[in-house]
Amino acid sequence: MPLDAICLQAVVNEIAPALIGSRIEKIQQPARDQLVLLLRGNRRLFLCANPNQPRIHMTEQLRDNPSQPPMFCMLLRKHIGNGRIVAVEQSPLERVVTLAIEATDEMGEQSRFSLILEAMGRNTNLILTDKENRIVDCLRRVDLEMSQVRQVLPGLFYELPPKQEKCDPLAVTEDEFFRLLRDGESAEQQLTAKFTAISPLIAREIVYAAHGDSDSTVVDDRLWRSFAQWQQNVKEKSFTPNVLLRQGKPFDFTYQSIAQYGSYGESVPQESFSTLLDTFYSRREQAERVKQRGQELVKAATNARDRVRRKIALREKEYAQTQDRETLRIRGELITANLYRMERGQRVLEAQNYYEESCPTVEIPLDVRLSPQENAAKYFKQYNKAKTAEKMLTELINAGREELQYLESVLQELQLAESEQDFMDIRAELEAGGYLRKQGKKGGSFQRPSKPREFRSTSGLRILVGRNNRQNDRLTTKDAQKWDLWLHTQKIHGSHVILCTDGVEPDEQSVLEAAQIAAYFSQGREGDKVAVDYTPVKFVKKPAASRPGMVIYTTYKTMYVTPDEELVKRLSVK
Repeated sequence: MPLDAICLQAVVNEIAPALIGSRIEKIQQPARDQLVLLLRGNRRLFLCANPNQPRIHMTEQLRDNPSQPPMFCMLLRKHIGNGRIVAVEQSPLERVVTLAIEATDEMGEQSRFSLILEAMGRNTNLILTDKENRIVDCLRRVDLEMSQVRQVLPGLFYELPPKQEKCDPLAVTEDEFFRLLRDGESAEQQLTAKFTAISPLIAREIVYAAHGDSDSTVVDDRLWRSFAQWQQNVKEKSFTPNVLLRQGKPFDFTYQSIAQYGSYGESVPQESFSTLLDTFYSRREQAERVKQRGQELVKAATNARDRVRRKIALREKEYAQTQDRETLRIRGELITANLYRMERGQRVLEAQNYYEESCPTVEIPLDVRLSPQENAAKYFKQYNKAKTAEKMLTELINAGREELQYLESVLQELQLAESEQDFMDIRAELEAGGYLRKQGKKGGSFQRPSKPREFRSTSGLRILVGRNNRQNDRLTTKDAQKWDLWLHTQKIHGSHVILCTDGVEPDEQSVLEAAQIAAYFSQGREGDKVAVDYTPVKFVKKPAASRPGMVIYTTYKTMYVTPDEELVKRLSVK
């Protein structure tokens, strides 16, 4: 669900005590609508102005940053860099959060600025104002042509977004409640239409708690008591972060336990709202990055994959036709054996097929333009051509299947890509393979060089995971030592994983954890009991002229594991 005003209030209540008094050490803008304030004590405050997922919370995720910071980021660094957060406030029942920051202004004097997050759907914005409440600048400028109701431009005095013409749900009395709602209409829709800050999810839960049916149209004392209980919980700030799971996958979140889905959805309490939001949106952000940044790459790889599939299907059809070539040879033999009976211009030869036990009579089509000897030669030529074609088609089909595997592995890499550098590496790989045209020379746009993902097992052993096929090659054939352990999912695409053993026998727990990580970074991420092969690196070889990421290995063992996202996060080296 969108982060409604009550849920936002719960988040602010949680993070405010930790923020007040904190010094801002760095300001980063990893994406156009994302802002990260690095606070003293190695803490990160994340503000997102994406219209589809606006939010504010503490984060543990590391995000790549452009080497040239955007203008808005540079402006924030100028005005509030090294500033101190002195207050965190939310406008009552509004999705507007203000960070009051004391910082040194251009004159070298202490001044007060406000960084405002308006989490208002498509109107979401980040705005910086000065001590006079004038707008210094904002992430999205709104002029008169865009809105005649409210402009957001540098130099204007800041005004709150216009309020909805709805009632305050925390101030309504019982009599007012029954005057506003009528019996016989959807109770859920009436709650969301009449009261501000009540999301459809919470409205359904209030109705469900009253009548055991979220679609109820009854407005009675039970509904009021359920509504009053919700009022009391909000007033007392009795909030519990809950993520809603369906078949083990998160699909929604809120600030209280949810029962309306019954056996079709599970409401699971979380450690904190920051943890909840960080985890809930991480997969969505990754999918969004693939959609936005990797769209061209996905399209190129998908088109190439589909083209290879069509070629393989056509060649397999041609290969099947070559399997009937013995008929061509027999026809040539029968024509040769019956030359004495044939005449030029004959259309069909009826002859006994002495290659079969019962010697049945067969009809052999003839070319009237050719002599009997030439007809026999024609069938022998077709036979030899089919024989040669079988060999060539076998090689082409095998090469096509290898290329198909490679392209499917690239698509898997794109699904797992986490940073802009990952996409740049995959682009370079596709360009080198001839699947994309090479772009003009450009300098590296991101600061961090591409490195394998790194983890530490419980016992302290390093676990390295390749991010793309070329990095898999380098990791396995160059960086890893021959006594290290190499792991890969069996018969499905995934990253190469290296368990660095330092020449000693690794403990069973480390091998298990490395196998779980290998399963997580593969097509089997959502599966159960994924087969993972493991063997010392010395038994892994890269065939000559093979495509990136392709290896063969021998003398291996297989382990069946279940991917564990929590384990991956816990063992990750940040």
